[in-house]
Amino acid sequence: MKIAILDDYQDACRTLDAWKKLAGHEVTVFRDTLKDEDALAERLKPFEGLVLIRERTRFTASLLARLPNLRALSQTGKAGPHIDLAACKMRGIAILEGSGSPYATAELTWGLVLASMRRIPQEIENLKKGGWQQTVGMGLRGRMLGIYGFGRIGAVVAGYGKAFGMKVQVFGREGSAERAKAAGFDTISDREAFFASSDVLSIHVRLTPETRGLVTSHDLERMKPQSVFVNTSRAELVAPGTLEAALAAGRPGYGAVDVYEEEPVLGATHPLLGLGNAICTPHLGYVEKDGYELYFGAAFDNLTAFAAGKTGPA
Repeated sequence: MKIAILDDYQDACRTLDAWKKLAGHEVTVFRDTLKDEDALAERLKPFEGLVLIRERTRFTASLLARLPNLRALSQTGKAGPHIDLAACKMRGIAILEGSGSPYATAELTWGLVLASMRRIPQEIENLKKGGWQQTVGMGLRGRMLGIYGFGRIGAVVAGYGKAFGMKVQVFGREGSAERAKAAGFDTISDREAFFASSDVLSIHVRLTPETRGLVTSHDLERMKPQSVFVNTSRAELVAPGTLEAALAAGRPGYGAVDVYEEEPVLGATHPLLGLGNAICTPHLGYVEKDGYELYFGAAFDNLTAFAAGKTGPA
């Protein structure tokens, strides 16, 4: 099968043990991200199978119509709104979904929480410049951790909060509330109180058309001046421009983000990067070797099984 792996920024696929799973297939790895549909169509036209790294490239109906040889899209993790599923079904293109671990993203989330509360990046930079103890951070024990959405990742982050001696409250839909209660965590149904009372608020919600713009300026302006808003899920969950404006106004006091509306962010062009009260990482949540082995191992297994005729279009 003629296969392309898209958007492998670090050329990481070839370093994985899972790479051996593609033996016997003709595989091309692309390290850059193309946004132009004409360029994408020209590049991808020869391929029968594509391995997609999360949502780095969008597959619209018009692009899919220009890929006559495409038989399968093998997604690392679950397919999202970056793929026109109806167009794939109409064209008989199989959508092959895998799974991964929640721990890599949860660990990165907690790293951002600690970095924000204790001002770690600022103090490292101050020390390199010859300074010493320029800020006064805040501890976690006894403070309120708000978890917006209690899925696999949110549940792990809540557990980390409990281990650090934080009070934990969960806000979300009925399913989130039920899972949180079953796991022994407190839930809160008052949205304004949730944002107002959380010292650290971390959002863990799947991006869908219904959840796009879920967090509004009204929500963020309710947060405390010393609170931290953390987003390692999807940038589009927050209304456009809202977090930047809120941080500039001082509520919340700090932002810690790993995700952006358009990725990759090159040339330090995103407005959050210019704010002293924002800590930004380049979508590292799932970028970790053990997680990559799981994500890519499943994606490669699914695609080779499809090539062998063991699976069909979704």
